[in-house]
Amino acid sequence: FYFRNKHRPFLLFVSLLHVHTPLITTEKFQGRSRHGLYGDNVEEMDWMVGKLLDVIDKEDLKNTTFIYFASDHGGFLEAHRGNSQLGGWNGIYKGGKGMGGWEGGIRVPGIFRWPGVLPAGTVIDEPTSLMDIYPTVVQLAGGAVPQDRVMDGHTLLPLLQGTEQHSRHEFLFHYCGVFLHAVRWHQKDSGTVWKAHYATPVLQPEASGACFRRGICPCFGDGVTHHNPPLLFNLSQDPSEANPLSADTEPL
Repeated sequence: FYFRNKHRPFLLFVSLLHVHTPLITTEKFQGRSRHGLYGDNVEEMDWMVGKLLDVIDKEDLKNTTFIYFASDHGGFLEAHRGNSQLGGWNGIYKGGKGMGGWEGGIRVPGIFRWPGVLPAGTVIDEPTSLMDIYPTVVQLAGGAVPQDRVMDGHTLLPLLQGTEQHSRHEFLFHYCGVFLHAVRWHQKDSGTVWKAHYATPVLQPEASGACFRRGICPCFGDGVTHHNPPLLFNLSQDPSEANPLSADTEPL
């Protein structure tokens, strides 16, 4: 691929099977990690990404290649074998894959590399979306996104290059299938991020933080709870979504 395209623009999309169940790890990486089979998968994925970056560096494409590493969802909490958790871990964030609006299913790594253009070591704490990839790539290629429809994504370049300080997403809508479960509002004048949940999955058992009895949380029917008024959280102060707000605790 590189030898055919290294002298002209190219788009390389690599979708890795790793850290997705079933966890298939080659023999070389089995037992490599302290964190079981999932950790072994992370180790192997890291090695594979490293091999790709090595080729880019070796072919002297480092300063002309924009790289974006991300995931399509958070850890799959229900994936277990005995006491072994096979589907990842979401840290302080509540919920996981297939749970509509909870942060654990939505927040994913976003790691960028473009030496000479993007300053190294920068951390940007702004809500963006995988829908932003399309307009970003179109801009990098010198094209224009279609003007005859509303685009849900925004180019990430102004945010990444520091010419804009805030995400262009004032709202992000979080669906479970075709059902709207939650909406995030990035309040521009204050920088506060609020999130309203209109429906949340019924967790089984309740204290588990996941839908173990079903295997994965449903999007509708008796497997979800509808909230009217919605559950409201201030993500800026409560990223774990542990303390729903009420008119008594939050007059605004």
